[in-house]
Amino acid sequence: MMDPMKPLTPATRIKVLGVPLDLGAGHRGVDMGPSAIRVAGLLDGLRALGFSVEDLGNVFVPPPESRDPGDPKARFLKEILHACREIAGTLDVHLDDDVRPVILGGDHSLAIGSVAGTSMWWKRRGHDIGLIWVDAHTDMNTPDTTPTGNIHGMPMAHLLGMGRPELVDVGGKGPKVNPENVVMIGIRSVDTLERELVKQSGVTVFTMRDVDEMGIRRCMERAIQIAGHRTAGFHLSYDVDGVDALEAPGVGTPVRGGLTYREAHLIAEMAHDSGRLLAMDVTEVNPVEDTRNQTGRLAAELVFSAFGRRIL
Repeated sequence: MMDPMKPLTPATRIKVLGVPLDLGAGHRGVDMGPSAIRVAGLLDGLRALGFSVEDLGNVFVPPPESRDPGDPKARFLKEILHACREIAGTLDVHLDDDVRPVILGGDHSLAIGSVAGTSMWWKRRGHDIGLIWVDAHTDMNTPDTTPTGNIHGMPMAHLLGMGRPELVDVGGKGPKVNPENVVMIGIRSVDTLERELVKQSGVTVFTMRDVDEMGIRRCMERAIQIAGHRTAGFHLSYDVDGVDALEAPGVGTPVRGGLTYREAHLIAEMAHDSGRLLAMDVTEVNPVEDTRNQTGRLAAELVFSAFGRRIL
């Protein structure tokens, strides 16, 4: 196993992959999220930080109007499965010691593929990965507990090995992360049946009450320690609905009382400073609900902070 606090090889290259996926969500719009984040200057901003940046384009995702949602407990399962397999396969091909992928969403069901891609690349080299999940929601429903059938409420369950076997096995058989290396930050909305799954899962959860009481610095220090313990490093999966709706109005599922602008950035800044960041998702940007691309700009800024932009 790696030294739990040893920094990775410094990244010199970033590869950006768009996932215009809204099949996992309850209403339309997040499929335009990758474009909104790119329009906000993502690629030029990363180049200004000194990285070689390659845009891999978008994974193909069919519009929901052209498909039958199928099983009401796992809507658009076939299409989401195909997209997640493509995401995982693309990351597996393009990852390298000095490459950090940035995945743009799109609804959070894409994390089934993105985390799987990071996980399988490192597993072949003998290492587990950790996962830091920033979100208003725990996303740990399964088809048996979901009140909506929307798979964007289920990615964490499948990454931990619960739910539909075909989704669990994206990128290889079985769970993609160990619960003792998974941390959730900013949680403030959990479904009734989902609550027991979260309590029994073994993951560490910092709710917004914890953030209020402990401060985001202490929460993130613990998150980095937990996600980095005996792992290659951690995948940061950032749902922008973790940020308060005043700062991020254009999201798929807004919930009041979220992270402040500075708390949101400190999470990303500390992820960078740890030297353990393997990959980053930024998800659930919905331009239909946004104001002058405010949320798209925020998403791009969070990526900049995660890759070393400083105030001084």
